[in-house]
Amino acid sequence: MLLSDDIILNGGRAIAKSYAKINLTLDVLGRMENGYHEIEMVMQTVNLFDLVIVDRQEHGIRVSTNLRYLPNNEKNIAYKACMEFFAYTKRQGGAKILIHKNIPVAAGLAGGSGNGAAVLCALDLLYGTRLTLEELFMLGQRLGADVPYCITGGTQLAKGIGEQLTPLPPLPKTTVLLVKPPINVSTPAIYAQMDAAPIPERPDKAAMLAALAAGDVPAVSGLLCNVMEQVTRAQFPVIGGIKKKLLLNGALGASMSGSGPTVFGFFSDDAAAKQSADSFSTMYKDVFLTKTIQ
Repeated sequence: MLLSDDIILNGGRAIAKSYAKINLTLDVLGRMENGYHEIEMVMQTVNLFDLVIVDRQEHGIRVSTNLRYLPNNEKNIAYKACMEFFAYTKRQGGAKILIHKNIPVAAGLAGGSGNGAAVLCALDLLYGTRLTLEELFMLGQRLGADVPYCITGGTQLAKGIGEQLTPLPPLPKTTVLLVKPPINVSTPAIYAQMDAAPIPERPDKAAMLAALAAGDVPAVSGLLCNVMEQVTRAQFPVIGGIKKKLLLNGALGASMSGSGPTVFGFFSDDAAAKQSADSFSTMYKDVFLTKTIQ
C-alpha cells in the first residue's frame, strides 16, 4: 500500500488517513558510532488511523489538533514536514493542517510518524511536485526513522535505524486487539537501558519470514517477539499483565509494539476478540479492536 493512493483530493484540500503500525518482531542489534541504535524489525500496518486534513494556502503554516496538549508549532512533526517540503521543493505557498487524533500518543504505534508521512504525501499532491518515492523517503527520514515506513506501510522488514525497508509477503487480514495502559514510556530511556540489558530471547527472523511467505497467521502469531518488551515490562509490570490476559482470552499470540506501552494480540475468533476488548474496556480507555491491512 502507498499512503498517497488513499488520499482524497477536493480542490485545494487533501484528506488523508494516517495509519498505526505494530511490530511483529523488533531486535536491537547494538549502538552505532553515531549514537543511534541499529535495529531489525518486521512492521505491519493496522486499520487504526488519524485523520489528517491539509488545506493549501498562500503562505504560512498552521497546525491544529483535537488534543489541546499537543504542540501546534515547530515541535509538531506535521509542522516540521511542511517546513521540509517547502524548503526542498522551493515552492511558494503554505498549509493549514487539522489532525484528528485517534491513535494514542506516545504508544509505540508510530502515530506521530504517520502524521508526518501524511502531510508530506498530501503536500506533494496539492502542489503537484511529483516527488519520487526516494525523495519522499529522504524527507521522511529527516523527520523520524519510522516516517519512510509510514509512507508505504504494509508488511515490511526494516533495518538500520528503521529506514532501510524491504517489502515482505503481506500478512493475511487478521483481527488485532490493541491495549494501551495509561502510562508514558520514554523511548530514549528504554534504548539507553537496552545497552546493558541481557537479551535472553531474540526474534527468529528466518522463521517469521517463512511464516509470512506461507501466509500462516498462527505461525506468525507464535513468533511475535520484541526485545524491548522485557526492559519496558520491568519498569511497568502492567504490560506483562495485559499480555497474559490477552493470551488467556484466546489470542493466538501477543507482544508489545515499539518501546511500548501498547500491547497487541492476534485473534482467529472475532467473538473472542470482541469479548476480550469489552473486558479490557472496563479497565482502560485506549482499547481498539481492528484488523491488519495490506
